[in-house]
Amino acid sequence: MLTISNFTKIYKGGKKAVDNLSLTVEDGDIFGFIGHNGAGKTTTIKAVVGVMDFDKGDIAINGLSVRKDPMGCKRMTAYIPDNPDLYEHLTGIQYLNFIGDVFSVGKEEREQRIRQYADAFEITRNLGDTINSYSHGMKQKLAIISALIHAPKLLVLDEPFVGLDPKAAHTLKGIMHELCQQGVSIFFSTHVLDVAEKLCNKIAIIKDGRLISCGRTEEVKGDNSLEDVFMELIDHD
Repeated sequence: MLTISNFTKIYKGGKKAVDNLSLTVEDGDIFGFIGHNGAGKTTTIKAVVGVMDFDKGDIAINGLSVRKDPMGCKRMTAYIPDNPDLYEHLTGIQYLNFIGDVFSVGKEEREQRIRQYADAFEITRNLGDTINSYSHGMKQKLAIISALIHAPKLLVLDEPFVGLDPKAAHTLKGIMHELCQQGVSIFFSTHVLDVAEKLCNKIAIIKDGRLISCGRTEEVKGDNSLEDVFMELIDHD
């Protein structure tokens, strides 16, 4: 579903934010992308979803290049940044309908999905309120719902659990599992390593822009906890 091949991003001054990164996210994967602050996670994610250009390599979504067919890739992808930037003058339902219009989602499908996910995240009664009245957690829930309206094949999330209360985080994990059982692929960054260890079937660890470990979660961590393995790799690589 997602193939990153020899991806390199160089910022002004010659600093390599990401250096020759290659990895593959297959159908049905919950793929955790972890690393310290500044390791290159967000840079990679922004390149995957077409927000940021890059210098070398290629990124393909379901066989389509994000450079050659950006619109085709965006139709299959949903992106939730670490700090969702929503149209705060709209109400929650107006925003969700706007996203539904962007992706040409039919009325019946749209209403069903909005009802399903708004009930799951317990914000149905708040959808008539303007977004500028929402708490950070409510904005995060709305962003998640908006990402699911068009039934994406690839879900890309940057620190999706930040700002969510424990119940909402539990709900999101359940939705992620359900989507992957349907063949949807999920690629997400997180600093919450125990969540990544329990939730992800595959893990990639990045340090200073370079991939230092990648594979099935049980292979990456072995007999140790993911936190122990991460700290050892970060300290001694």
